Amino acid sequence: MLSGSQSYPCAGDGGDHMLLRFLKNKVDYARLHGIELLYNTALLQPDMVAYWAKIPVVRAAMLAHPEAEWVWWLDADAVVTDMDFAPPLATRYKDYNLVVHGWDREVYEARSWVGLNAGVFLIRNCQWSLDFMDAWASMGPASPQYARWGKTLKATLSDKPDAESDDQSALAYLLLKNPKKWGARTYLENQYYFQGYWAEIVDKLDGVAERYRAAERRFGPALRRRHAEGEHALYAAARNAALRKKDGGVPGPDGGGQKASAWRRPFVTHFTGCNPCGGRPNEIYSNESCAEGMRRALNLADDQVLRAYGFRHAGPLKDDVRPLVA
Repeated sequence: MLSGSQSYPCAGDGGDHMLLRFLKNKVDYARLHGIELLYNTALLQPDMVAYWAKIPVVRAAMLAHPEAEWVWWLDADAVVTDMDFAPPLATRYKDYNLVVHGWDREVYEARSWVGLNAGVFLIRNCQWSLDFMDAWASMGPASPQYARWGKTLKATLSDKPDAESDDQSALAYLLLKNPKKWGARTYLENQYYFQGYWAEIVDKLDGVAERYRAAERRFGPALRRRHAEGEHALYAAARNAALRKKDGGVPGPDGGGQKASAWRRPFVTHFTGCNPCGGRPNEIYSNESCAEGMRRALNLADDQVLRAYGFRHAGPLKDDVRPLVA
């Protein structure tokens, strides 16, 4: 697992605290699943700024860790909201080298720059991926052709609003223009929340949490009792099996889904546009909606960790905790 943020303090009030909570969330998930977490705060290529900064970091991590089969990038503002779920690397993705959240129709037919999201992705550590990262980086601000690429992307993608070459548009372009070379080995995931848009998720989280608690009460004390963190995978499998039951379970796919009847926990909730560190969210969102949404998602995830210690948050928007009750 790989993530990162800038090396200097956040501009917005409380931004550093929020980044710390986002980092803790990733640390918790990595610990529970036996994953090594690398968190970067260095700008490895001075010209590759903002969203482009992750590409040199991911490439450097791939070379520094040849023993790792997969590298999993998560933006700093992405929260793992289902601590039990693990991506199906050995099954669904076994024939692919890149996994991103997206839709084939939106990318290959509609030519939409928002047909996928580049903020969370899995990439296999192999030569194909190194070549792909080089092709992706060649469209970034370190390239002398950066301005030309911006114009090309705007002319090619149907709904791109500006002539700037951004990482997400560049990724969509590479897949669209090279379906055999790059697209054939890329899995556009939309069967679960590989990364979910926060604005369509956070208002449902309270109901999701209550349905899980009701299911655990229904299926007996074995699923509800405290257990050592080392047993997390065992109990996660038992919980998921119970949740899949037709009678008394929780509907929806593992990892959550976008349908109204899908009440499973979303795997990753991505707070794109909220800018928790800079303090100036996208103008279409309010500071309050972003702040409350982040606290709800982080507390939902934290409760899944705290249960092993015998505690949970006193409420979805409360920072204090209370002991678990039988």
